[in-house]
Amino acid sequence: MHIDVDGHPIYGYTGGKALVAAQPTVVFIHGVLNDHSVWALQSRYLAHHGWNVLAIDLPGHGRSAGAAPATVEEGADFVLALLDAVGALPGGMGAQRAALVGHSWGSLIALEAAARLRERISRLALVGTAFPMKVAPALMAAALDDPHQALRMVNLLSRSTLAAPPSALGPGTWVFGASMALGRKLLRNHSAVNLFHRGLLACDSYANGAAAIAQLRCPVLFALGAQDRMTPPQAAQGLIRAAQAAGQRVQIAHLPVGHHPMTEAPEETLCALRAFLAG
Repeated sequence: MHIDVDGHPIYGYTGGKALVAAQPTVVFIHGVLNDHSVWALQSRYLAHHGWNVLAIDLPGHGRSAGAAPATVEEGADFVLALLDAVGALPGGMGAQRAALVGHSWGSLIALEAAARLRERISRLALVGTAFPMKVAPALMAAALDDPHQALRMVNLLSRSTLAAPPSALGPGTWVFGASMALGRKLLRNHSAVNLFHRGLLACDSYANGAAAIAQLRCPVLFALGAQDRMTPPQAAQGLIRAAQAAGQRVQIAHLPVGHHPMTEAPEETLCALRAFLAG
């Protein structure tokens, strides 16, 4: 479905189900040079098991219009506006508390939004997260000068396998090739802005993570890939310690894959999210 947010049509995949005011709501937020499709299994399952689902395309990505966020803070502004816009839909969906699930850059956006929205956020799941989420200068330069080469670099670092085991994605799905194709499509269809460099720069420059996590008013899940070379599990430890020091209820799920557990270990990722959201 498309939702008008600040005068721009924003796409949110609902898993093929209508939004129902009596159900809890979960918003999925993708990472750099991705779109809603990376959450295919998790979003569709939850939509068919009692949740309102919005797996969004961030502004300027996929099927969404508007300017792509240049900072994590702009991404969080968008999430706030999105939830208010959903509240204007029949049934007042935004009046409910929502859970946020974010991957990589999307995890920082979700964190910042949850810190601002406080009690309006019921649960926060950070997948493939780190703070600070610094980007290697060589990758930043490649994203600026040759984004297609940088896309290959990121996918080589991100992936723990070329083809995921039999799963909801289909036996032998070529996850590396699928991710390359998605990135190329986004670069081609949104050529007015270098989405890759803009997203990486937003990750690299975000400085409010420790302060944000101390302001949460909800449980938080860290879903970390054991073989993740983009955001290694140890890079999330500072956030985990900050959350624990602030008295947050913290859960940690260790997934046996790289930076994209949603597609490399879709069922394991779903199980972790399902248990956390139902807690």
